[in-house]
Amino acid sequence: MTKKSSNDTNNTGTAQVSGTDRKFSDFEEAALFYHRSPKPGKLEIQPTKTLGNQRDLALAYSPGVAAPCLAIQDDPALAADYTARANLVAVISNGTAVLGLGNIGPLASKPVMEGKAVLFKKFADIDVFDIEIDSLKVERMVDVISALEPTFGGINLEDIKAPECFEVEEQLRAKMNIPVFHDDQHGTAIIVAAAVMNGLELAGKDITKAKIAVSGAGAAALACLNLLVSLGAQHKNIWVSDLEGVVYKGRNELMDRWKEVYAQDTDARTLNDIIADADVFLGVSAAGVLKPEMVAKMAPTPLIMALANPKPEIMPEEARAVREDAIICTGRSDYPNQVNNVLCFPYIFRGALDVGATAINEEMKMAAVKAIAALAREEVSDVAARAYSGDTPVFGANYLIPSPFDPRLILRIAPAVAEAAMETGVATRPITDMEAYIDRLNRFVFRSGLIMKPVFAAARRSADKKRVIYANGEEERVLRAAQVVLEEGIAQPILIGRPNVIETRLQRYALKIKPGVDFEIINPEDDPRYRDYVDLMHKLTGRQGMTPEAARSIVRTNPTVIAALAMMRNEADAMICGLEGRFERHLTLVKQILGVQTGLHDLSTLSLLISSRGTLFFTDTYVTIDPSAEEIAEMTILAAKEIRRFGIEPKAALLSHSNFGSRDSKSAAKMRQACAILQERAPELEVDGEMHGDAALSQFQRDRVFPNSRLKGEANLLVFPNLDAANITMNVLKTVTDALHVGPILLGAARPAHILTPSVTSRGIVNMTALAVVEASQRTTA
Repeated sequence: MTKKSSNDTNNTGTAQVSGTDRKFSDFEEAALFYHRSPKPGKLEIQPTKTLGNQRDLALAYSPGVAAPCLAIQDDPALAADYTARANLVAVISNGTAVLGLGNIGPLASKPVMEGKAVLFKKFADIDVFDIEIDSLKVERMVDVISALEPTFGGINLEDIKAPECFEVEEQLRAKMNIPVFHDDQHGTAIIVAAAVMNGLELAGKDITKAKIAVSGAGAAALACLNLLVSLGAQHKNIWVSDLEGVVYKGRNELMDRWKEVYAQDTDARTLNDIIADADVFLGVSAAGVLKPEMVAKMAPTPLIMALANPKPEIMPEEARAVREDAIICTGRSDYPNQVNNVLCFPYIFRGALDVGATAINEEMKMAAVKAIAALAREEVSDVAARAYSGDTPVFGANYLIPSPFDPRLILRIAPAVAEAAMETGVATRPITDMEAYIDRLNRFVFRSGLIMKPVFAAARRSADKKRVIYANGEEERVLRAAQVVLEEGIAQPILIGRPNVIETRLQRYALKIKPGVDFEIINPEDDPRYRDYVDLMHKLTGRQGMTPEAARSIVRTNPTVIAALAMMRNEADAMICGLEGRFERHLTLVKQILGVQTGLHDLSTLSLLISSRGTLFFTDTYVTIDPSAEEIAEMTILAAKEIRRFGIEPKAALLSHSNFGSRDSKSAAKMRQACAILQERAPELEVDGEMHGDAALSQFQRDRVFPNSRLKGEANLLVFPNLDAANITMNVLKTVTDALHVGPILLGAARPAHILTPSVTSRGIVNMTALAVVEASQRTTA
């Protein structure tokens, strides 16, 4: 029979892939395409060091590589300093218990293991090699895996069937001095334990007295029970059933020493026999095994954990049809309370690797349980809210555990695990400064966290809290930013908006800040200062074509105008606007009302991009289409002053198509002249130009054409000859490098003001607020 290609379809809407007669649905075909294109698989290896010349090659390989080899031979602990081992995990499987697919073999399991690898990288920046072992024998697997210890900082066992998985993990833990973690067991158990803690708390029940009925007795189920016992559950209250029925004393079929621990002395033989008055149902088995009539017999406010995938032991709507008081968890993403291992395994390994743990012990697992349970009780922050669809969740029956995409997970779990490892003596590289460690982890929550730290610290040190007025006060992002600003002690917010709308949205987003208590509102529809604002608007702009009637209309309808007028009346110290509408319109209004600092030609902007490569500032990205040499020098000096607020010494490169005189165009001459002006007016500034972009970012490239440049190392401030070049470069780099944009930072306004863009995030608003506060404070003390 001739096989169809992957592009062939039949009239049923399914497709056949080359090499197999299996039919695939449209979704499955899309998954095949995803894994095939643009290159096969989900992983690749990227170098972390440059290999740009012969010296780099000599350092990376022969002869330079001998030095770290000899150092590690003398002191094996130095492998963490000179190699990637301390951040490298092996995801290992023999393919005997893959997802819902069963025993599909090691090769067929490889897409799953690659998937696990990318989750490690995405959520915790941990590098992974996936390793598929073609063996069913415990001894063979143990020999192969234990021999890999010099390569890895940790081992994640995956999709190995029970009871072999117990034996493999037990023997490896005894033989190896790095963490060995079977995620199917312990990852599931940790999340289940966190959900049970919170579920029983909501129900007002004591875990030591709770009856637990279980369907399934495989690796995950038994690990869940072991951890629940560690939390206080009593063996006498735990009732287990599996394919052979209830696990009872004297049973011989499908029994092993791990399951025997939970055997009861009973005549009960089915799940139906043990479900009555159960406080908790734990299902790690198969679809449909929990019937509605069984749910009806459970204790008041039952906690139902139906974790079979893709279809659970009972669908939530079926359970609630007979028990409205049920609290339900599933393994599905389309229902609340998803039990998903990605909630914990990346962060447990992150904490374990960062202290060089020799094992992941019970104390470390329990620390993860408590961290996850506690996070669900925290108020959801603005950045975390983006991980959830619909309304912001509040701790309760539909929010027992966080979303797998809650970015705060790494900040809670990794430090808790690291501290538990240190307290129990399994850490070989203890963390001496936990606060600094958490700061580093913050990059997974706010990629701006580290570079913004000096700005936030300066904002908090302000002797009197600066008043920051937000033009778009009804916007969700502004409301969330206002709460963060208050919590972090950065500023005193003033919101422009209708009070009833703000109140409604605060309730919808479950925000705790209160109008009139935590922040002031300026109501554009009814504010006693309206006439004063109109008079001031006409006074400032009457000679620019603004009639009294136009002034009345714009003050009533334009919040940017209201914010700027409040600034001019000294009712606020800084303003934030621009979340709606065109940047140019807001810019015109700010210039008309606030004006430009004395001695400056015009306003300009500075943008910051934070990527995995590092930090770069760009000017001018939004304002002046074709600045003169004078204006370029002016905006560069302003940008350098702003960069110093980040605790960074600016290193400016004036960019051009010309490289140190290689072209004699009007644009190149302009940048050359700007450099001369800067050297005269700001001799302390490390700046040079005109130069190519690669010369700005590479000392090697620069030295090839102009070894006597005043600029040393890599530039961190790129100054462009016109708006086209600046804006295009910034946006292309932002997309290509997946960089975080902070800004635009408005430079040169007579009073602190920033015009953001409609795409700004709530965290971006907080960042700009901190910058505005620091600017306002420095102007006050100047």
